[in-house]
Amino acid sequence: MKFFIDTANLEQIKEAQALGVLDGVTTNPSLMAKEGIKGEKNIIQHYVDICNAVTGDVSAEVIATDYEGIIKEGEQLAKLHKQIVVKVPMIKDGIKAIKYFSNKGIKTNCTLVFTAGQALLAAKAGATYVSPFIGRLDDVAYDGVSLIAQIRLIYGNYGYKTQILAASIRHVMHIIQCAEVGADVATCPLSAILGLLKHPLTDSGLAQFLADYKKING
Repeated sequence: MKFFIDTANLEQIKEAQALGVLDGVTTNPSLMAKEGIKGEKNIIQHYVDICNAVTGDVSAEVIATDYEGIIKEGEQLAKLHKQIVVKVPMIKDGIKAIKYFSNKGIKTNCTLVFTAGQALLAAKAGATYVSPFIGRLDDVAYDGVSLIAQIRLIYGNYGYKTQILAASIRHVMHIIQCAEVGADVATCPLSAILGLLKHPLTDSGLAQFLADYKKING
């Protein structure tokens, strides 16, 4: 499974990269605003800064919701850096745009996916990634992880190459569950990635080892 970090915080991105397990970044205008990054020029520059800080794909989201607008924005974003993946919403014009980008060799991430049918359309259009939002599904009393499993089955049936990017990850168990059912990527906050390191028995075991070493070696 690939690990992407879902943030616009450059320091957190660099920390995840330094850990040695980061494969990419997903971000969007809302996350940019959270970091106080506003204005088109500043946002564009920040996308470039993120690309320069990591070695993997960086999803950059379009604002437009019409076909012509999505194409215009997407092509501009794709020109920023070879690592840019154009993030496109799961709407009718979004699917049309994904097909266009696919034919042009531009990588895409179809976002705001909540059903297997939507994921099927994204794969048919040639999306590089499809992003089911499992945490938001959990919020409305639907098992988000089961959607990942359903998409995995459908893609396997027909050999679709679109990668399943589990989004809206809320906690460590989401990551483990998505890995169990075959998600290709999990995009999550740094806290969830670091949470995989932790277990009380690891902490107590290490403390005991160090105490025993001190007894023997003074």
